[in-house]
Amino acid sequence: MKQYKAGDILLMAFPFSSGSSKRRPALVLADMGDNDVLVVRVTTTQTQTLYDTELRDWQLAGLLAPSVVRTDKLATLEKSLVERQLGSLTEADYTAVASTIQIVFSEWIR
Repeated sequence: MKQYKAGDILLMAFPFSSGSSKRRPALVLADMGDNDVLVVRVTTTQTQTLYDTELRDWQLAGLLAPSVVRTDKLATLEKSLVERQLGSLTEADYTAVASTIQIVFSEWIR
């Protein structure tokens, strides 16, 4: 099975809490070497919360439009849902996402 690294952008079927799913980009946070990958949602919808991180170098990441990472929308998904890898975040964009993730977890774990 393919191994992904933190910062990779994948095109995959991303599930919603309603039970439906949508083919969309997702950002890899971790791949522990098994059949699953930990990802967060990537969307073209404008920033809506403090937990959204706008990507400055979205074109370099293989995305087709200006995008936002929804860092509070975590999912552990089977790699079989991955259609293909689109690209990877630049170091600057990944650092910005990682900083926002630290805020998310500090809010959740008190």
